[in-house]
Amino acid sequence: MSRSGRLLRLMEFLRTSRRPVTAARLADELAVSERTVYRDVAELMVQGVPIEGGAGVGYVLKPGYFLPPLMFAREELEAIMLGLHYVDQRGDDVLKAAAKAARAKISAVLPPDAGVTLDLPLAIPGPSIPSFPDNVVELDRLRAAIRAQRRLEIVYADAAGRRSQRVVWPVQIGFMDSARVLAAWCELRGAFRTFRTDRILSVVECSRYPARRADLILGLHEHLALSTYAQDADKT
Repeated sequence: MSRSGRLLRLMEFLRTSRRPVTAARLADELAVSERTVYRDVAELMVQGVPIEGGAGVGYVLKPGYFLPPLMFAREELEAIMLGLHYVDQRGDDVLKAAAKAARAKISAVLPPDAGVTLDLPLAIPGPSIPSFPDNVVELDRLRAAIRAQRRLEIVYADAAGRRSQRVVWPVQIGFMDSARVLAAWCELRGAFRTFRTDRILSVVECSRYPARRADLILGLHEHLALSTYAQDADKT
């Protein structure tokens, strides 16, 4: 591996690590000596890369530093393109526009020989979805509430058309094959539930919910491991 390639790989490894990484671990990852790691880290810092830490403590890349997608491996590009095509099929207008913009940014900085992966991908998602049920409440309002960690008072209609009023703590939005769902903690049920977004008839934003979203996501995923989005939405 060339030195420039090694430096890029070192930055990428630090970028994807949430905790400080020791020189010994970096040396093992890059198949070099710890002394080489020390030199490489010092060189990156001289070039302005915001690395913090030191020998015996570990190194961490400060948040907010982004690497251009020039160093994506072929398989990584395939994974990205598969995800973007999936979003184009199942996402709402906001996410579709974001996927298109992301593809343009990636394409603009890739070398010519890598561009073929974007134009002629090896992997493709399943058949296109004809259409999704229309939403009364825009998904962007739900996304905003999730980011702000706000409780929502919603009017919801079940599969039989029966309406109920709920207060929920929105956590994530799921994009299924035939519908989109809001995953949330439901105060009425005292449990996690998923609500089809086309059956949410109205939304009123309330106070911030008394929990960490990261903890709610962990609890939600444990709940979903015992059920499915579709089954959960049907019994909501």
